[in-house]
Amino acid sequence: MPLPTINPTKTAAWSKLKKHYKETKSQRLQDLFERDAKRGEQFRICWDDFYIDFSKNHLTQETLTLLTELAEECQLEEAKSHYFSGSKINASEGRSVLHTALRAPGNHDVRVDGENIIPGIHAVIDQIKNFSQGVIDGTITSSSGLPFTDVVNIGIGGSDLGPVMVTEALAHYKTHLNLHFMSNVDGDHVMEVLQKVKPETTLFVVVSKSFTTQETLSNATSAKQWVIDSLGEQAVSDHFVAVSTNLTKINDFGIDPQNVFPMNDWVGGRFSLWSSVGLSIALSIGPNHFEELLRGAHAMDVHFANMPLQENIPVVLALISLWYNNFYGAESEAIIPYTQYLHRLPAYLQQGIMESNGKSVDREGNAVDYQTGNLIWGEPGTNSQHAFFQLIHQGTKLIPAHFIGFKTPLHGKQDHHDKLMANFFAQTEALMKGKSEESVRNEGVDESLVPFKVFAGNKPTTTLLIEKLTPASLGKIIAMYEHKIFVEGILWNIFSYDQWGVELGKQLADTILKEIVNKKGGTHDSSTSCLLRKYYG
Repeated sequence: MPLPTINPTKTAAWSKLKKHYKETKSQRLQDLFERDAKRGEQFRICWDDFYIDFSKNHLTQETLTLLTELAEECQLEEAKSHYFSGSKINASEGRSVLHTALRAPGNHDVRVDGENIIPGIHAVIDQIKNFSQGVIDGTITSSSGLPFTDVVNIGIGGSDLGPVMVTEALAHYKTHLNLHFMSNVDGDHVMEVLQKVKPETTLFVVVSKSFTTQETLSNATSAKQWVIDSLGEQAVSDHFVAVSTNLTKINDFGIDPQNVFPMNDWVGGRFSLWSSVGLSIALSIGPNHFEELLRGAHAMDVHFANMPLQENIPVVLALISLWYNNFYGAESEAIIPYTQYLHRLPAYLQQGIMESNGKSVDREGNAVDYQTGNLIWGEPGTNSQHAFFQLIHQGTKLIPAHFIGFKTPLHGKQDHHDKLMANFFAQTEALMKGKSEESVRNEGVDESLVPFKVFAGNKPTTTLLIEKLTPASLGKIIAMYEHKIFVEGILWNIFSYDQWGVELGKQLADTILKEIVNKKGGTHDSSTSCLLRKYYG
């Protein structure tokens, strides 16, 4: 097994951290700032166009040192070398994990089973560039000879969430093509999408590695019939392309072999937007911006691979998350982007983080007796301030939060942006400082209302201030969280790159579907049996 199998709770650093937590848990953030006027300068990382302020967290230099010792005892640096080199760190499935190779320059050498995979990766990138540019400039046309106006991406999970998030995040950079996404097998969802487009000018991108995913194939089949009803059977090859590896199934569907974009088994779905799964992204923002996205991610890869642990953005973020999860008992982490463009980022990270590290068995197959994974949630500021911030400010739960903001607006509305960013900075300060009884009384508030207007403060936040939302900076953000996932998985001694928990419900659904079609129940618990009879009875 290429990865170490070290139970973090058995390390010397873990014991030290437990003792340190007991000694420091009563410390207030505001007191830490009052004792150290330069705290904001000490607990930050400045890299490229990123400014990461983690000073408003419950930690001291000793905390950071002990967390770093934990990473060292868990052999993080050794694990990183396996991560980038092509070792089969997805050991439960016998696969390498090489989404990082998808954004590596052409002169790199990354080997899987002795073969350098970089030339093949760049061949696919060229295929994506040429095809997307052809659709954008109108040299690739529909069966009617008309240029395409709309693209419908048909996929689910990583074949949907990544492209959706990126195309909406980078809408400022979009081409004339209108992107739509069909994921849910819900027929109402399918029809709502189809009602927005015209068959003669719509291109469908079917994304399924196996080309057997139930939801995707059901939706693709409905879309195919819709095209046939309007344009005839011969139109299918002009209106459908596939991102897949199953050439037999693709051929049976009627897709031209020249319009097949291959995938690799060393890329998991939730990390696949950099691959041919990103075809919809390239169509949406153009191939040049797609390449910028890749270059940004690669820059973060280089940072993560080479920087010392305490100056390494993904490492520091992961260590802080572990500190709260395993010592403070925090079960969730909020992601609050202060730009509407990133409104799908929390949902995207839900899959990336929760599917990766939602594991209860360690790398040796033993049940863990410590917490793993985080509940991830969030919405854009300032909308979220008027929704769930009440819980963060005055609720009983500890909810560490990431605030993501940008110095430069994309449309030049500086007045709007200043108001947005004023809230961005004010919220992290307010969460840290709170408001005392004395302050409330000094405002002349009726004594009976004082308890209700007190804010405890002491709520931790991490601030990511970035120059501007560009394809490159978005690539850095996504890669940053990808590497954070990896670090957490290493420290928790779990496999981050399988997802067996996704399979059970799908298997049972196949069985139940047959029962529904035949109106004949199988052997189930009494609850499920009653529900099924109510549905088809």
